[in-house]
Order: sequence, then C-alpha cells, then structure tokens
Amino acid sequence: MTRGNQPCITIKGTKDGLTFYIDDDTPFSEVIEELTKTLTTTDFLEDSSEQAVAVTLHLGYRYVSKAQRNQLKQLIEEHTRFYIEQFDSNVISKNEAETWFDEMEVKSITQIVRSGQIVEVTGDLLLIGDVNPGGQVRATGNIYILGHLYGIAHAGIYGNEQATIAASYMNPTQLRIAHYLSRAPDYETEGTYMECAYLDNETDKIVIDRLQVLPYVRKKNRKIEGGRSDG
Repeated sequence: MTRGNQPCITIKGTKDGLTFYIDDDTPFSEVIEELTKTLTTTDFLEDSSEQAVAVTLHLGYRYVSKAQRNQLKQLIEEHTRFYIEQFDSNVISKNEAETWFDEMEVKSITQIVRSGQIVEVTGDLLLIGDVNPGGQVRATGNIYILGHLYGIAHAGIYGNEQATIAASYMNPTQLRIAHYLSRAPDYETEGTYMECAYLDNETDKIVIDRLQVLPYVRKKNRKIEGGRSDG
C-alpha cells in the first residue's frame, strides 16, 4: 500500500542489519497490512542463512503505544531470522517527556546538610551550602556543591556512569558515581578547592581533578553515550 506514489514501508540494509522506514502519515492499520504483505513476499526472506538479522524500526514522528510496539515486534519476529534491535522515534509520550524533563532539571537547594541528614533529588543537584561529616547528598544526575563537601556525595544513583560531582571545597568521607565508590584516605588531609570527580572508563575508577577539566569530561561522555534511542 502506498501514500501517493510512495510506499509506506521502505527497507534498507546496513552493516548492522535492516532498517524499516515507516511512513508516519499512514494509518497504523495500513502499516500492519503492508508490513504483513512485505514480510511474506520480499525476496530476502528466502535467504537460507541461519544468522539472525537485527531490525531497527524508524517511526519518524509517529507515536506508537506499548501495545502497538508489541504488535510490530510480534509480527516481525514471527520470522525467526529477525529480531527487533530498537524502535527509533522522534516523539515520546507525555509521561516520558515529564520524566525526561525531571531528570534533566537542576534542583537548587540552599541549606547545610548536617550529620544524619540525606538530601536526594531526581535530576541534577545544585547545593548552596556545606555537606557536613555524616551528611549525604544523592542525585540521579550530577551534583554541584557551592560550599564544603565533608560528607558523602552519590551522583548517578540509578546507574548513570556519566554523572559528575563538583564542589568548591572537596574533602569528602566518600564519593560514589553509579555503583562505583571512592573512599577518603586513611590519613587526614586538608582537602582541595574547586575540584570535580568523574568516572574514568579506562581505569573503572573515580578520578578527582581540577574543576577546569569538567567541560572536557562532559564532551568525552557525550561521545560515549551517543544519541538517544528507545528499544
């Protein structure tokens, strides 16, 4: 089935598998009908190779529900040579957008975090104040402290290894990024001013460095993380 002279499904091969480009103006029922026809008549399905082929569904500006994704996945994976690698869409649901916005937002808090207190936020934390020994700050994203860090700081608490920690004065009891941990030295130190902590992927260790390196760390992490996809 076509929209004008254009097919609603176009298939292109890549070095990583196949990409199915689905026209985002075609009604979903027509997409299913055309996809069913394509999967049963296209010559490449007759390939006797036993190697599994990854399929990316490029949905453009079409939003598909979880049920519709399951329907597409079931239809394509009925052919045992194929498996869905990812759904590539330019739109997300309202709930996903709200979650994404919440995770990207910087939460600004002005207080002293005293011993026994825990401050935890979704997104990045900007704390204007000190974290005393025995106090703890936690964030799903980055942590910025305009003050003295003497207690515990845990960034990327749900597994974000690209998260960083920065403080005006760094002399923590413990630093954590995702599931990685860095303890304070056994001997007494004076601490340092204007430093940051990040995860070095080459050594799998938390590194403390001058605050000036933070832009370079961020740039490197963005390259590692790559673009957003939804599988």
